[in-house]
Amino acid sequence: MDMESQRLAQQTMAFVLAGGRGSRLMDLTDRRAKPAVYFGGKSRIIDFPLSNAVNSGIRRIGVATQYKAHSLIRHLQRGWSFFRAERNESLDILPASQQLDEENWYKGTADAVYQNIEIIEGNNPKYVIILAGDHIYKQDYSLMIQHHVSSGADVTVGCVEVPRPEASGFGVMHVDESDNILEFIEKPADPPAMPGHPDLALASMGIYVFNAERMYQLLREDAADPDSSHDFGKDIIPKIVGSGSAIAHPFGRSCVRSDFERKPYWRDVGTVDAFWQANIDLTDFTPELDLYDRDWPIWTYSELTPPAKFIHNEEGRRGLALSSLVSGGCIISGSELERCLLYTGVRTHSYAKLKGVIAMPYASIGRNSTLTNVVIDKGVSIPEGLVVGEDAKLDAKRFYRSEAGVCLITKRMIENMDK
Repeated sequence: MDMESQRLAQQTMAFVLAGGRGSRLMDLTDRRAKPAVYFGGKSRIIDFPLSNAVNSGIRRIGVATQYKAHSLIRHLQRGWSFFRAERNESLDILPASQQLDEENWYKGTADAVYQNIEIIEGNNPKYVIILAGDHIYKQDYSLMIQHHVSSGADVTVGCVEVPRPEASGFGVMHVDESDNILEFIEKPADPPAMPGHPDLALASMGIYVFNAERMYQLLREDAADPDSSHDFGKDIIPKIVGSGSAIAHPFGRSCVRSDFERKPYWRDVGTVDAFWQANIDLTDFTPELDLYDRDWPIWTYSELTPPAKFIHNEEGRRGLALSSLVSGGCIISGSELERCLLYTGVRTHSYAKLKGVIAMPYASIGRNSTLTNVVIDKGVSIPEGLVVGEDAKLDAKRFYRSEAGVCLITKRMIENMDK
C-alpha cells in the first residue's frame, strides 16, 4: 500500500450493512443473520468485509444490524474488540433503533445509513465506503477509494466481472471506456457488456464510495422523498447515474490474490447450494480462495481449543480425513472423512462415513452413520445409523434438500424425525 492510498484509507469510515436475513439459506438463518453464518471452518461471513477494511487501513467502522442480531453482535464483541479509541479507531454496532419514532426498523439500505448520520458525522470522515456484510472476497478498498478520489465522481460503485448470461440476476452497470456509468439496469434480460470484453458484464457488489458531505446531502434528500424506497441500489445510485456523476470500479483492479489464487474470487453464498459449494471448494488441492495468505489475514473470533485429534486404527474403524479441513477441538474417532469441512469442536464417532459434509461448531455425528453432501447446523447431534444422501425422497421428507441434492440438517429437523 503506497502512502497516498494509506492516507485516503485513514480519512475513510466503513459502514457495513449487516442486517439481512438471507432467507434463501433456509433454516441456517432461523437463528442468525446471514452475515453471522459460519464460513471456512473458523470465520463468519462478516469477517471478510471487516478484514478487508482493517487490512486496507480503514480503522473506523460502523456495523448496522437488524434481523436476529444477537449471534452477530456477540461475535463482533468477542472477535473485533481490538480497536483503540486513542488511536482514532472504533467499531460501532448500530442496531435498528437509532431513530426515535414508532418505526425503528431500517426501511432500506440508504435508510440504515441515514438513521446513523450523526454517528458517522461524529467520526468526521472525508470519505465513506458502504459495504455489504454478506459476501466472501478479499479486496483492498484503499485502491477503490483512490480511484474514486481521482475521478471526482459523486459515487464509485464496486462491480464484479461476471459472464454475461449470469449477470441477469444482478444490478448491472452499462459503462463507457472511462468507467463512467451510463445506465444502471436491475436484472436485465440482455446485460450490457464491458467495453473490450464482450463476454463479461459488470454486476454491482453493493459497495459504494462517497465523499462524506455529498452522501449526507443525498441521504437527507432521499429521506424527505415519500416515493423513495430508501435503498442505495433502487433509489440513490440510479439518481446519481442520471446526473452523470457515477463511475464503476471493476473488482479485478483491487482484488487481493496470493501466489496461489489464479483469478479474482467473489462469492455470494446466499443459497444452501452456493454455501455448500464454496465451503467444500476450500478442500481442493489448490482452492480458488487462499485462506492461508498471511499477507491478508481474515480476522475473526478464535476460541481457545485443543488441537484436532484422530483416534482408532483398525479395519473399518480408523480416524481418517482425506482432502478435508478439520478445526481445533474436533475428535475424529474411528470415522472416515472425505472432502469435509469440520468447524470447531465437532465429534465424529466410530464407523461413521462422511463425504462432502460441512459440520458447524459442536455438531456430533453418531456411530455407523453415513452422510453425503450435507450441511449440519451448529450443535446438531446426528443419531446413530442415520443415512443421508442415498434416498432423495426420504431425505426431502425429513430435511431440507436443495435442487442440487445437498441436505441441510438442523436440531428441529432431527427432533421432528420421530414425530
